[in-house]
Amino acid sequence: MSVRSCLLVILSIGPAYGFQLHAELSSRTAGRRVVNAGQVYGTLERLVKQGAVESAGTTDDGLPLYRATATGLSEASVWLTATDSVVGEEWNDLVDRVLLASSHPDADVLGIIARYRQRWQADFAGAGPSSGHDPALAGANGGGRGPGPGAGQDLLGAAARRALATAALDWLDSTERALVAAGPGQFGHGLNLQKPRRGRRPAVAA
Repeated sequence: MSVRSCLLVILSIGPAYGFQLHAELSSRTAGRRVVNAGQVYGTLERLVKQGAVESAGTTDDGLPLYRATATGLSEASVWLTATDSVVGEEWNDLVDRVLLASSHPDADVLGIIARYRQRWQADFAGAGPSSGHDPALAGANGGGRGPGPGAGQDLLGAAARRALATAALDWLDSTERALVAAGPGQFGHGLNLQKPRRGRRPAVAA
């Protein structure tokens, strides 16, 4: 999960303070990943330095608020609507993006699901056909003459890609059904205004 991208998506809903973002990240991704508060604050500091986030004043009790700049809003939109991932993070990015989009009051979650469905259908097709018997696997395991070492692993890897694509497509279908059955906007919501118990206040010079 890209903590940076997720925070920008949440800030695209409205200004928030650090520990509020920590709580929003957990609730909007169904608690799938454990991110400590220090990581959230560190990411916010980097985003401010890079011009993606800026100060939005403070809360009534002095907690610093942050909001996404135009640069940050653009980055959030690009990430949320993309389907590309670092190798090995395809499933996690899929679930994180769809969960965040479903919670966002203005995101086109059904459009995101449609794009992801096309991507996983292409992945399934690209993994090659499933076969109960493959000469390459037999050769790799000593049961015949195959193309050489590694052929069996290639076959198993392709089967894993097909299985992952099948699971992704099944989940996308069930998610779409749930969203449609609930009706427009029923999963999306604004920021939680009930304050968490913790928050970091600005440092006071001695």
